[in-house]
Amino acid sequence: MSLRVSDLRVHYRTLRGDVKALDGVSFTMDDGEILGLAGESGCGKTTLGKSLIRMDGRMRHVGGTVELDGRELPIGDDRAMNAFRFHEISLIPQYSMSAMNPTRRIGKMVGELLRSRGVPLDRKELESRIGLVGLPREVLDRYPIELSGGQKQRMVMVISTLLDPALLIADEVTSALDVSTQKAVARALLGFRDGGYVKSMLFITHDLALTSHIADTIMVMYAGKLAEKAPAEKLIKAPRHPYTRLLINSLPEIGVRHADRKLTGIPGSPPSLLDPPSGCRFRDRCPLAGDECAEEPPVTEIEPNHFAACWKV
Repeated sequence: MSLRVSDLRVHYRTLRGDVKALDGVSFTMDDGEILGLAGESGCGKTTLGKSLIRMDGRMRHVGGTVELDGRELPIGDDRAMNAFRFHEISLIPQYSMSAMNPTRRIGKMVGELLRSRGVPLDRKELESRIGLVGLPREVLDRYPIELSGGQKQRMVMVISTLLDPALLIADEVTSALDVSTQKAVARALLGFRDGGYVKSMLFITHDLALTSHIADTIMVMYAGKLAEKAPAEKLIKAPRHPYTRLLINSLPEIGVRHADRKLTGIPGSPPSLLDPPSGCRFRDRCPLAGDECAEEPPVTEIEPNHFAACWKV
């Protein structure tokens, strides 16, 4: 088992109180698995990714454990996590195109980063990985401003995987890219896994269509909790949670005319996580909600490797 997350609870402190961004999330990932993480803005996707590597000082670990390859990660201790960052678990951050130092040539910057981690620069290995993502070796002699947005994104991906982490967290790495560049980035991510540069990957995105082509498994979150988790094809073709169904039905389909199938959004808004409601957090927006939804539904395995938190399934 590569990753095991058990009852993870992470809050953000604000002047109005604690925002319960993650409120009891549990799941597992296998070696070699790519897990796609989807949901509306504010559902806790990015918080989950960051909490696994402890990259945001505003976070407060309230409870739960994270185990990577059988070892518990000290996610509540920022200093103790330094021994695991980038060596065992690495992050391609959201808006990573602005993550590189603009005053350094890229090759020099990468060398400095590696030396800060006690690792010498292997120029041939670096050039090999740059080729894997479709970049010429000449980019190492350029400044970040000389690269296009897609080139910067792929360069940051290379930097994030140089130490061969067991788990790579890719946070919205395709959100600011055109469709053709998204495809190149997706191929590069698969190449990192298939080439053995990373063992497993958490792919965080709003794009369920792209996720279904990359991920082996998809997990949908809502208001800080797990809603549904299943193999990618199963979740897209036969979703069981009402929220997942509505989320998929709100997406356009290629070749389907508006007159044949009108797009409909999900009515209402997610609840405030400053004071989340009791019971099922989706019940105020759910067309199937009943009296039983006043109690919180447990995450249940309804089919092999297919989990959902809903009384109606």
